[in-house]
Amino acid sequence: MSKILEKCVYTQLRDYYQYQNYLTPDQSGFRPNHSTTTALLKVCNDIQAGMEQGNLTGAIFLDFAKAFDTVDHGILLQKLKNSGIGDSTLTWFQSYVSDRSQFVSISDSTSLPLPVTCGVPQGSILGPLLFTIFINDLPNVCKASTVHMYADDTVIYTSKPNLPQLEAVLQEEFTGVEKWIANNKLFLNTDKTVTMLFGTKPKLHKLQTPHLCVGTKSNGTLTTVTSLKYLGMWLDPNLSFGPHIEKLSSKLYPKLGALYRNKSCLSPAVRKQIVQQMLMPAIEYGDVVYAAAPQTHLQKLTTLYNSFCRFVLQCNYMTHHCDMLKELNWPSLDSRRTLHLSNLVFKSFSGKLPPYLNMLLPQQFPHPITSDPGPAPYLQYRNTKRKWLDPHFPTEHRKYGITSQTPSNLPPV
Repeated sequence: MSKILEKCVYTQLRDYYQYQNYLTPDQSGFRPNHSTTTALLKVCNDIQAGMEQGNLTGAIFLDFAKAFDTVDHGILLQKLKNSGIGDSTLTWFQSYVSDRSQFVSISDSTSLPLPVTCGVPQGSILGPLLFTIFINDLPNVCKASTVHMYADDTVIYTSKPNLPQLEAVLQEEFTGVEKWIANNKLFLNTDKTVTMLFGTKPKLHKLQTPHLCVGTKSNGTLTTVTSLKYLGMWLDPNLSFGPHIEKLSSKLYPKLGALYRNKSCLSPAVRKQIVQQMLMPAIEYGDVVYAAAPQTHLQKLTTLYNSFCRFVLQCNYMTHHCDMLKELNWPSLDSRRTLHLSNLVFKSFSGKLPPYLNMLLPQQFPHPITSDPGPAPYLQYRNTKRKWLDPHFPTEHRKYGITSQTPSNLPPV
């Protein structure tokens, strides 16, 4: 019964904040039409845009210590009040978060209950939304940089022409963030909070010390890393996604080897199902983000994909990959990425993408739909070195344009 009531309160509170447009667009966690992939697209696109303009991009990846468990109830209730929640509703929320206790039970043994004095209820329906409200004002602190959050995974970044300007801005922003963290009684794990410098290879090569110097209030300096796993994807200074693909391959090849050693007890249908449900999701996760990676990196994934096909069909290495794909009725890996990218564009036209991605794509078709639309548009294919949709949205190494003119070399219908 309590879960039903909690769900009703959650729905009303969520709808209220959506109607008031209260929640920051820089939060991708626990929101419809948002995901880790959309968050990665936003961050990586902004970094790539800085590279295209010849700038350096510096990023600070924050690591909160037990963020959900350290939410101060008094500050949370005050933020609910500031957002327009009435007194009677605030009394209900005060009762909801107060006078809770927790204990550990193992078999027939139970520990003594301990009071819970802070934090949002773990495993609850309202917990994620309450935490989102609690950190909703964090982006307001950073005036000269961009903040993006997925739940408590927070990154602060900005682009500047040179390293001194970049360090000055990031230092000022991080100082403000540290004050916000202290005022909200959260805790920052400075050992795991790191910085990373992004730029093109020529731009980074010109730097004598390609590191960011950002100090903390404890007179320490944040560590600068050259690779970092952010929302399940490894980032590198050039956004080539080479380390991500390398680590992905080194993770999946041993799993494939273990399956080969047990192939005698697996039927073809089971082998196919294992690949589709256990191995392919790892390759397809975030593939629209690294779709513009160099072909040398993408080819490694294609080789891995072909190994999956050989495992399912139990064919030798002389079998051509086209024959395997035809037998399995599977598209190529390039086609899968193109399909996922097309699906992303379709979601944009359908209003099912976050606002920060919708603004990167044209929201109207070039030609309105009428009763007599004239010649049907067709897709033109143009080879390019690297293209980004308006203004810097990553695609594969190609660009599709729509035209209403019928080409003369098409066969008659």
